[in-house]
Amino acid sequence: MIYIKTKDFHFELPDHLIAQTPIDRRDHSRLLTLDKQTGEISHLHFFDLTKLLKQGDCLVLNNSRVLPARLIGQRLPSNAPAEIVLLTDHGANTWECIVRPGRKLRKGAKVSFGDGILLGEISEVLDNGNRLITFQYEGIFMEILDRLGRMPLPPYITKELSDSERYQTVYSRELGSAAAPTAGLHFTKELMQQIEQMGVSICYVTLHVGLGTFRPVKTEDILEHEMHSEYCTISQQTADIINQTKQNGGRVISVGTTSCRTIESFANDNGIVLSGSKWTNIFIYPGYQFKVLDALITNFHLPESTLLMLISALATKDNVLHAYEEAIKEEYRFFSFGDSMMIY
Repeated sequence: MIYIKTKDFHFELPDHLIAQTPIDRRDHSRLLTLDKQTGEISHLHFFDLTKLLKQGDCLVLNNSRVLPARLIGQRLPSNAPAEIVLLTDHGANTWECIVRPGRKLRKGAKVSFGDGILLGEISEVLDNGNRLITFQYEGIFMEILDRLGRMPLPPYITKELSDSERYQTVYSRELGSAAAPTAGLHFTKELMQQIEQMGVSICYVTLHVGLGTFRPVKTEDILEHEMHSEYCTISQQTADIINQTKQNGGRVISVGTTSCRTIESFANDNGIVLSGSKWTNIFIYPGYQFKVLDALITNFHLPESTLLMLISALATKDNVLHAYEEAIKEEYRFFSFGDSMMIY
């Protein structure tokens, strides 16, 4: 019986290393490299990525785009403040949402946004505390959301973002995430052109990131943790590129844990990636045998998080925690707007 303690993935992080704002130039963030076999570490910058990639490699990027899903409104009829974050579209103008203040927003409660441009009524309180909210409006919902909504930044970021595009990747396309696939925030279009000119394939998957990605594991044994589900898609073109890369002896390198979880979810037992769309709740932790992934570009993750467990499955817990110790000592910036890491 496997027993893996959540507390084994704990580390102490000084508050000043939690990046509150993005740096001026995306690809000037720092890049720590970690050899998954030897544990060897080096310190570079993200624009040095071209030195680490080889002709015949394949980069897998998540092209999901973040919804401006945070809405500030007034409860009716009191006009007292209310805040909601859209999570999942359930169809028929109904969304699953996080709400504040929860004790005031029970079934039947109504909220107005943008002086009545958008009206929401809570139709159900779910077992997990989230709400189903049915909206009334005139026009196109996504256009209204674009006008009224704000970026749903993670709870550890306390500053408002002056340019919302800095919480989007330059290649984001498919609207639907409640949080950014942050490993891709370091890429510029120029850097991507340089990478393609080297003979490295770039392909895209879509996984719409849920806010569950920020939730720490609360169970003592990680195997008792219940993963949140996220919707993901792989096109036939992307599946073909990945499978051809493997067949030719190239490396499949995921940009972000979301891309990693997607390709591993669509791989069969022979390591062949299939195309399609589905919900995945794949939980990758030490002991997992990767079917497709060879290397990973990722940010620095929260203590005791499923994301830290995933990268520990790739490079061993000891190697990862030692790399994190080095990153803290070298004053790397952590989390969504922080620096980057490549495990190869």
